[in-house]
Amino acid sequence: MSRLLKISVLLTLISFLIVSFALAEKRALTYDDIIKMYRLSEPAVSPDGKWVVYSAAKYSYETDKGNRDIFLVPVEGGEPVQITRFEGTDATPLWSPDGEKLTFVSSRSGSMQVWYINTRTMGEPAKMTDVPTGINTYKWSPDGKYILFSTEIYKGCDTFECNENKMKEEADKKVSAIETNELLYRHWNYWKAGKVSHLFSMNLETGKITDLTPGERWVPFGPFDGAEQYSISPDSKTVAYSKRTGDQPAVDTNDDVYLVPIDGGASKQITSSKGSDKTPDFSPDGKYVSYIRMKRPGFEADRQELVLYSLDKNDYIDITAEYDGDVLSYLWTEDSKTIYFVSESRARRGLYKVNIDDKKVENFYNAGKVAEIALTPDQESLIYTWQDARQMYEIYRFDIDDTNPVQLTKMNAKVLEELEMNPVEDIDFRGAGGDMVHALMLKPPFFNESKKYPMILIIHGGPQNSTLDDFHLRWNLQLFASRGYVVLGINFHGSTGYGQKFKDGVTYDWGGLPFRDIMIGLDYVLLKYNFIDRNRIAAAGASYGGYMINWIAGHTDRFKCLVSHSGVYNFSSMYGSTEELWFPEFEYKGTPWTNPSYYRKDSPDTYVKRFTTPTLVIHGQQDFRVPVTQSMEFFTALQKMGVESKFIYFPDECHFVLKPNNARFWYNSVLDWIDAHTKK
Repeated sequence: MSRLLKISVLLTLISFLIVSFALAEKRALTYDDIIKMYRLSEPAVSPDGKWVVYSAAKYSYETDKGNRDIFLVPVEGGEPVQITRFEGTDATPLWSPDGEKLTFVSSRSGSMQVWYINTRTMGEPAKMTDVPTGINTYKWSPDGKYILFSTEIYKGCDTFECNENKMKEEADKKVSAIETNELLYRHWNYWKAGKVSHLFSMNLETGKITDLTPGERWVPFGPFDGAEQYSISPDSKTVAYSKRTGDQPAVDTNDDVYLVPIDGGASKQITSSKGSDKTPDFSPDGKYVSYIRMKRPGFEADRQELVLYSLDKNDYIDITAEYDGDVLSYLWTEDSKTIYFVSESRARRGLYKVNIDDKKVENFYNAGKVAEIALTPDQESLIYTWQDARQMYEIYRFDIDDTNPVQLTKMNAKVLEELEMNPVEDIDFRGAGGDMVHALMLKPPFFNESKKYPMILIIHGGPQNSTLDDFHLRWNLQLFASRGYVVLGINFHGSTGYGQKFKDGVTYDWGGLPFRDIMIGLDYVLLKYNFIDRNRIAAAGASYGGYMINWIAGHTDRFKCLVSHSGVYNFSSMYGSTEELWFPEFEYKGTPWTNPSYYRKDSPDTYVKRFTTPTLVIHGQQDFRVPVTQSMEFFTALQKMGVESKFIYFPDECHFVLKPNNARFWYNSVLDWIDAHTKK
């Protein structure tokens, strides 16, 4: 053998060993890996088009919380630069219109205030606001002379001095009682009694602060509404905002859009439908106020249409009337001829656009999950956050004249390169009523076609939601697959991304079409895929997914075990203890005393005598959406029926388990329970 041939063989062998070693070093995902990852959000493009600013959070077991800082990355690509370092929260970065200030909200002074960095010197941050009640959301006016902000104030207190005194009284009082004489006194995970959110303008030249929305209504309504619920006209003279206007905010979803001068004054209502009109924005030419409309009163999951209100003609144009999907978020192009928006289709959230003149909707990118979007000043590129089932959110650039996204940040690349993860696979089958149903399947790491694997069925919440091709922090498909499971997520009737008729399929029928879809889908994959062990299947879900687990407990014994997190169990007691009453009144067609038959028919507690499957029940005390007593009732019934069961109670968590140590315990407990019942 020649010397060159020997060297060639040796190099080939070394290369093979290096590759083999690298493959052998790959491992399955753990929650410890997720804790190491940055969580990116809030991208904003600089006025000169050169930089993207964003916030990124890192979580810690030691502090049991997250630490969020501000970063910059060039629009053309390059290494990110961290520009704030604070053991707390620096978030919501925005550029001043002239680009000379980079602002953000921070807790560094003890309360959330707006701070800024001079972009010429990039020196230390300086405080911009000193609002006693703190800043919740904020936005710059186009002329750079104002900022708008929202903050929670005490009802009846129309000055910040009054609020400061009230805050001191609250801190000093010895009685812990909370009084209320109206509904919606608590919402999701916090108490609203005695307070209200208002929108203020601050004149940066004079320092004058003006309450733009006096009264006792919430602006934004919350708890998930933010600065997208108000907008400032191109000439910086007028503010558009949305407000819950119904007489009973706990019962109806009647939001409307209003206009008010930026220096304060009388508001003008420009929408009047009985449904929800929200997320207003001015067109750059100042001719329109756009907003997202849901027509049906009381229904929080109606189709989200994009509507234009003509300021000159006082009329309305539904520009997505022919599109059977939801506009989730949107932005205008500078010429006011096109609107880009995010929408969902078949378990993906992609990029869409609609032409104002011909109302033609085009989906030009549909993969994974697009979230927040921004547009470069030259209008040639979209900047957005994106993830799929194999990676956390990173920031991307999509050039309008191209078809291939450019990844701008790779802040989690070091962690990801150590992990063995498979992509999700699409499955279609004919479900209940003969309708086509879509599902996602994920194979475990190091998958071997010749082996038999147990399977976990993940049931999404909502119910008007979907199992997506994403890197979900609380129901991460890769983490469920990590211990050697095939994972299946079925987007049953009621799921989003398949048209409004399909989405409506769950309403008034919680235990009907969705349950049949799940059972049919299960039969389909077991027949189609030989690598799934039909005798080792578990099911888990939260919220509506938890409801479906509770329903399954009384309707089939085909699962080895079940996991119910924050699940609805008793429709009647749920109605009396939840906060958003519009939800059960629409979904269950009334109240327990006006429609008692449905409240019994589809309520899992009706079928207690059929419970036999081992079940893990989990709930948080601070969950006001589905109160903790729902799981307590379910667990009591399981115990009384002699069913193997366990209850995990989190006194400091809400509808979601958010603290790092609790989240790790949650994942380990859920997977240990499933392991114990499917790997015997």
